Amino acid sequence: MSGAKEEVLSRIRRSLKDVPRNERPEDVPVERGYRTESDTSREELIELFAERVSEYDATVTRVEEAELPAAIEKALRRRGVRRLVVPPDLPEGWVPKGVEVLSDADRLSNRDLDASDGVLTGCALGIAQTGTIALDAGERQGRRALTLLPDYHLCVVREDQVVGLVPEAFDRLRDAVQSEGRAITFISGPSATSDIELERVAGVHGPRTLDVLLVGRALS
Repeated sequence: MSGAKEEVLSRIRRSLKDVPRNERPEDVPVERGYRTESDTSREELIELFAERVSEYDATVTRVEEAELPAAIEKALRRRGVRRLVVPPDLPEGWVPKGVEVLSDADRLSNRDLDASDGVLTGCALGIAQTGTIALDAGERQGRRALTLLPDYHLCVVREDQVVGLVPEAFDRLRDAVQSEGRAITFISGPSATSDIELERVAGVHGPRTLDVLLVGRALS
């Protein structure tokens, strides 16, 4: 056993020294006095969500339902997307003419996904508190690999999908996990990480670029 591993294990043993041998995690009550529901107004939640997502270097555009196809076309044109990955159940009206559609109906290979110009999906929900988008492989989202390998992700989020707090999001996602065993992907801006030299690198664990279309009522 390496010295580093032994050091880690010894620290764990020291930390557990005062724990009774027969005690189990479920024997100890966990204080859950945190907020589970937001009391913020819907408009404030939507504005907070857009603000927080933008802080992660993602581009957020608020549009009306009728404007969505044109907004999708504009975003794809701005990013130079010609070969677009889409989940099998994506609405036909979302994809503009002149774009080569790579449908995942027959499960595209990782090579095909990586060679595409980007992916277009919906989402399960958005979290205003953290500016996070959650995908649960449900309607208009496709399997997890679709949004991890392409370099660009255009995501459609509807205002009624935005919740205020993380506990609210977990409550909505519970059935997808417990009953259907689906994997959940949480997206807080484009993929970015720092190596051992603390040099920031984009696009390692997901798309390098993220655009969000926030669809709702007309703006006043």
